[in-house]
Formats: sequence, C-alpha cells, structure tokens
Amino acid sequence: MEGVVDRSHKGSELPDFVLKDSTGKELRLASLKGKPLLINLWATWCAPCVAELPALNRLAEKRQGNLRIVTISQDLAQPEKVTPFLKDKAPLLEGWLDPQNDLTAFYQTTTLPTSIYYDAQGREVWRYIGPRHWDNDKAAALLAEAGQPA
Repeated sequence: MEGVVDRSHKGSELPDFVLKDSTGKELRLASLKGKPLLINLWATWCAPCVAELPALNRLAEKRQGNLRIVTISQDLAQPEKVTPFLKDKAPLLEGWLDPQNDLTAFYQTTTLPTSIYYDAQGREVWRYIGPRHWDNDKAAALLAEAGQPA
C-alpha cells in the first residue's frame, strides 16, 4: 500500500471551504490553523480508502491533541451512510461531507484516497495520493515535516 508524495503545492494556504456533517453542523477549513492538519479525501465505496481508515484511526489516537485529522467523504449518492460507516470503521475520525466534490476539484485529484497535510500556520506541506500506512516510521517522517513530533 504505497502512494505518491506531491510537494509541488508546498506553501499554499489552507482553502476557505465550509463543510457540513450529516447533522448540518458546519466546519470552516480556514479556521483550523493552530496545529498540524491532515485532510483525508475518501469515500465509502473506495476499497483502498476503507482499508486505510483503521491506520488513520490509530494515528488519531496516538497524536490526539497534536494533530487534527479531518476526513471528508466524497460520497455523492448516499451521504447519510457516511457517519454510521465511519463510526463503525474508525470512531475517532471526524466525518465531514463534500457532496459536490468541491475539494477534489480544488486539489485537482481524481484518486481516492488523497491526503493533504498542513502545518500549524495553515500552509500546505505535501499531498499524498493513494492509500498509506499511517502508523509506521515512514509516515512519522512525513508528519515530522510540519514539526509534528513522532
């Protein structure tokens, strides 16, 4: 399970998108500065995305308080299934919706999962296209690029 690291957008500002969860609660991405942020674009129908969820959940547990992980579903057909699906597979992860796939267009990606990592100042560090084992030494080295302790 290996993907590609893309640093060509390094330094780009965190976008000012507003996401919603299944209850209608809103989250403004641009408000998430202050600690490193890992955005994960995924979908319930994407087998590599689903396989990656447990490792992301373990990362959320290990880095609690030092790293925010925001999972953003690209499910168009049945967004109401996202929250229960995520709660079952990765209960520590935040389940947000992008029903118009605005973020896949913004990040110019057609591959799921795609993860985008921002430093505490809201500047992009890298993008990871494809699934990843998030709880190993290679992932720890990537996360350290934003000053995130291992």
